[in-house]
Amino acid sequence: MTEALIALGTMLALVFVRVPVAFAMALVGFIGLGLLRNWNAAYAMAGSVIYESGFQYLLSVLPLFILMGNFVTESRMSRELYAAAHAVLGHRRGGLAMSTIVACGGFGAICGSSLATAATMAKVAYPEMRRIGYSEKLAAGSIAAGGTLGILIPPSIIMVVYCLLTEQSIGKMFAAGVLPGILAIGCYMLAVSWVVYRDPAAGPKGERSTWPQIRQALGKVWAILAMIAILMGGIYAGVFTPAEAAGVGAFLGFVFACCRKAMTWRKFVEVVVESVKTTGMIFVVMIGALMLANFINFTSLPSDLLDLVERYQLSPLVVIFAICGIYLVLGCVLESMSMILLTVPVFYPLVQSMGFDLIWFGIIVVVVTEISFITPPFGMNVFVLRGLLPGVSSQTIFRGVTPFVISDIGRLAILVLFPAISLYLPRFVS
Repeated sequence: MTEALIALGTMLALVFVRVPVAFAMALVGFIGLGLLRNWNAAYAMAGSVIYESGFQYLLSVLPLFILMGNFVTESRMSRELYAAAHAVLGHRRGGLAMSTIVACGGFGAICGSSLATAATMAKVAYPEMRRIGYSEKLAAGSIAAGGTLGILIPPSIIMVVYCLLTEQSIGKMFAAGVLPGILAIGCYMLAVSWVVYRDPAAGPKGERSTWPQIRQALGKVWAILAMIAILMGGIYAGVFTPAEAAGVGAFLGFVFACCRKAMTWRKFVEVVVESVKTTGMIFVVMIGALMLANFINFTSLPSDLLDLVERYQLSPLVVIFAICGIYLVLGCVLESMSMILLTVPVFYPLVQSMGFDLIWFGIIVVVVTEISFITPPFGMNVFVLRGLLPGVSSQTIFRGVTPFVISDIGRLAILVLFPAISLYLPRFVS
């Protein structure tokens, strides 16, 4: 265990001195294995990881889902989602914030990226909330928190990466995220209700829409609903694999963008280049994390963790809550993808040995990662909003997300104590 702890400490030290996290993980993994075994083994491991990462068929899911998300973002479907939610909920106190959360959930279901969801909804929802008189804290906080739904409601890039690391079914993982995603939307809406209960001026009522206006707004989101139904229904019914679903989704996203006249040749090139950049970044981080994970597997850390649990006769739930606490701390200093790639190879053998379902544990990991998107000092969604809303300070946004973080902690406890919420739907996926 000593070698692994020294390696992890060295990696974190390199990150703090601004070495890119992918290079820090790769460097520590390569040198660690060279010192622990021999340099020939280190060179062989590095070559094998780089080669296999580029030629795994399942990894084709990542660039295709990223491409789909970028096409969807360009097609401006988010405006129709927000308008539909606004028509139904806008007349309630805090209704626009609730509409934002519902729209984030819908957009996240076809985008799969928390950062893209937060950035898109900031442009759509924030000006409208401020126009009606919403406080900066509630307006920015609801967008930052709602944006985190992008990685929980399938399809999700984080879920795909987790399944690749733990050799779990992507289809079952996507199914497992549906009910927790609905629970997350409900908890966030309760958080909004609590904020406006304490301060009614923070979220005044909007105008009530007529039934014809509601029907018209709901009628404009048919494309989004059809896309979700085709992708998720196709995966759950076994019509196509997750990789094929990603290809279908990318094609449908392109068709929708063209039909809405949002896709010029210049935009198409920009979308493809941006997708390539994002995919490249993820692959580099993944290669570095896998090199570090291979080194850690050569140490005694996984077995030592199990021995520690058995020696002190720790309750399995205590271990799970301790792992969640570690994720919350790491989320304050590490980017979410790096955190997943770094920790999952260490923790999942321990979790599996204690008899927990790895699909359920994946949902727990995703939820904790969600929380890290809005916790200081490295809440990525907060920094995205800070860049898009220059008049709003980071302190204001962090204060605005506090009620949502509290609701996240409660939701995490519910999902830990009641695994059936996450495991009910995967039973129907072959």
